Amino acid sequence: MAEMNGKVALVTGAASGIGRESALAFARAGAKVVAADVDSGGGEETVQMIKDGGGEAIFVKCDVSQEADVKAMVEKTVETFGRLDYAHNNAGIEGMAGPCVECTEENWDRTININLKGVWWCCKYEIPEMLKVGGGAIVNTASVAGLVGFGGIPAYTASKHGVVGLTKTIALDYAQQNIRCNAVCPGVIDTPMIERFTGGDAEARKGMESLEPVGRLGKPSEIADAVVYLCSDQASYVTGVPMPVDGAFVAQ
Repeated sequence: MAEMNGKVALVTGAASGIGRESALAFARAGAKVVAADVDSGGGEETVQMIKDGGGEAIFVKCDVSQEADVKAMVEKTVETFGRLDYAHNNAGIEGMAGPCVECTEENWDRTININLKGVWWCCKYEIPEMLKVGGGAIVNTASVAGLVGFGGIPAYTASKHGVVGLTKTIALDYAQQNIRCNAVCPGVIDTPMIERFTGGDAEARKGMESLEPVGRLGKPSEIADAVVYLCSDQASYVTGVPMPVDGAFVAQ
């Protein structure tokens, strides 16, 4: 993917898990990377990992649910590297588990604001900068819970269905302006989010593994590889797609 040399990639939620692996994968492909997250410690670690591998990166602290933070993040990207070519809008939370009637307004608002409104804020400020350089590629992190119902997490499921719809709309709006927009829909991936979801319980983890037809959890790097592919020229005719990367979860 030599075409990423000299290009700039912005990754939110880059302090750990899928976001960190995505940032590292963009750097290996030759892109300069902006790693953004609310977790400064983890974000700086990601940047150091990129630098240790010979890449170029900066960290920007950003709460994607806040417009001012997102605007400043994109401005810092362009101020530092002069352009924006790729974006992986990945930051998200799982929210509180429980059936619909037990979901609080606070949990609903926080989950929607980060997972869905945050993606919208990012796209809103990223797209104008991509247009300035003749186009670009955006990948939003949805979920298998954005493709099928998922009991016990109503706010999360609604937010990820929203990400899929937003992704399709952006793809249509900018199809003739050389901006592609796709979503990755991860299955059950071995990340800190899953650790929180299972509470570190071995039996709960086995239960999550049993959901996957392939019999194991996915690796964050497997999602990152799909993200970089979707941003690459190899995917030049792929836009508006919610791509499952899920070990056949939604094929059941």
